[in-house]
Amino acid sequence: MNVWVEATRPRTLPASIAPVIVGTAAAERFIPWRAAAALVVSIALQIAVNLANDLFDARRGVDTAARRGPRRAVASGLVSPGAMKKAIVGTLAVAGIAGSALAVAVGWELLVVGLAAIVAALAYSGGPRPYGSAALGEVMVFLFFGVVATAGSAYVQDETLVQTALVASLPIGLLAAAILVVNNLRDIPTDRDASKVTLAVKLGPERTVALYRTLLVASFASLPVIALAASSAWTLLAALTVLLVRDAGGRVQASSEPGPLVEALGATARLQLAFAFLLAVGLWI
Repeated sequence: MNVWVEATRPRTLPASIAPVIVGTAAAERFIPWRAAAALVVSIALQIAVNLANDLFDARRGVDTAARRGPRRAVASGLVSPGAMKKAIVGTLAVAGIAGSALAVAVGWELLVVGLAAIVAALAYSGGPRPYGSAALGEVMVFLFFGVVATAGSAYVQDETLVQTALVASLPIGLLAAAILVVNNLRDIPTDRDASKVTLAVKLGPERTVALYRTLLVASFASLPVIALAASSAWTLLAALTVLLVRDAGGRVQASSEPGPLVEALGATARLQLAFAFLLAVGLWI
């Protein structure tokens, strides 16, 4: 696999696509270019987070030869820190350009939201006190790739906050957090050795697995609430993705070895994307 493609961590990208699909579907109107711009912003920010994490974890000595997951570009010497910095700046510039176009069309308040998202992207593993090392990663993922991205995607269409989008953001955020939980579960040994205190490090393997299960259950439990908010039972279509839970959750329960957990991360991302697609279909209907 191309090193730059690998550095973007393709398995995690559904977390940036799902909220745009659902938020756009929850809106009362559909303006195609605005939906496309929102998707560009979301994907670019997700890639920027991943690239920044690659760079900053290498600097802090978190990524070592003992790392259990896929190789990291900077730590493995495949990409220089300088080149990675340029890639991060370029990716954030793409998000900024698309976001600015939306701000011109919708309102300058989007620039405030966009700036907050950029700061959050860099502060996950960068800065003097990265929140990813303070057990806050899952909370911030829930907020930015759940509530903000979903409600924001509806906002750029209707130019107002949409109640249905806010409610629909809950399972999207919970599933995005579940993706990060699997990632951090895999990295507990190396993160602990590097004094990177993720939520998984704090909880330990068994309770982290329990948290993962809870996030999945809560995601499906929110569907009746969304149906009430949307005044439509069609949103319950997303419940069909329960068939994918065994593939994702089974891998998490079966092993603490890195291989199965890497596959579990991908399976959880596929679950989120399928959940979002069917939820969006229900909202459109």
